[in-house]
Amino acid sequence: MGTEKVHLTKEKETLLATLYGRAVHSRTPDPVLRDPLAERAVDRIDYDFGKLRMRSTDALGVAIRGKTFDTLTAGRLAVDPRATVVHLACGLDTRVHRLDPPEAVRWFDVDYPDIIALRERLFPPREGTATTGYTMIGLPATDPGWLPRVPADRPVLVVAEGLMMYLTTEEVHGLLRRITGRFPAGEIVFDALSHLAVRFSRFQPAIRATGATLRWGLDDPAELTAAVPGLHLAEELFFSDVPEVARFPAGYRAALAVMNRFYFLRKVGRILRYSF
Repeated sequence: MGTEKVHLTKEKETLLATLYGRAVHSRTPDPVLRDPLAERAVDRIDYDFGKLRMRSTDALGVAIRGKTFDTLTAGRLAVDPRATVVHLACGLDTRVHRLDPPEAVRWFDVDYPDIIALRERLFPPREGTATTGYTMIGLPATDPGWLPRVPADRPVLVVAEGLMMYLTTEEVHGLLRRITGRFPAGEIVFDALSHLAVRFSRFQPAIRATGATLRWGLDDPAELTAAVPGLHLAEELFFSDVPEVARFPAGYRAALAVMNRFYFLRKVGRILRYSF
């Protein structure tokens, strides 16, 4: 296999940071998340990953987030083994390969056409069509065109890891309304940052290195239930409560313990699960 040159900028370029974080952590002796496909992809991509200044704690944080989304997705599939899964802004995430769902699960990976083309070159193919198995759709998450390509005859699980904070408020509301209007029932799982976290995101090494801009913050989950008819909050999972945070160094854990005492700090980063 040859080297893959990539020319991604800003928000698109951040997918290389999450890929690299998973690969770096996967190579540790006892990883939270094992991701050999991410390791191989990093080895093949012609890109200066050093400019991302990925620390071991950053890579662990990326792995913990990915593992948490894997667990939530697998839990839903255990309840409904014939579900439709839509992974929005999938980037170079290998979740479908890590979970390896049975063919009865309809799984759609959705992202820009150039990202989908890169996935096709980097990752092994999976069998499937629009009615069974695995399908990739080359459209951005905010393009309404992907929705008619996903059958709406079953409940859906929409997974959007690392997406919403890059959108505007109008784009977030519009996306959620289109999803709830298209499918008969389902769940939407995504991570959300508080307004405080969005404000200080410019100091994050990966954001500074790529020039990406975070736009949307959420302080109160009820804001979305008020804006999107039929949406109900099913779970608010704080990153500081995930068991794997015990893997962080003592100083990091101490800071998290302080954050947990104050809701305005605790909500800096969390995963939200809504049903409809």
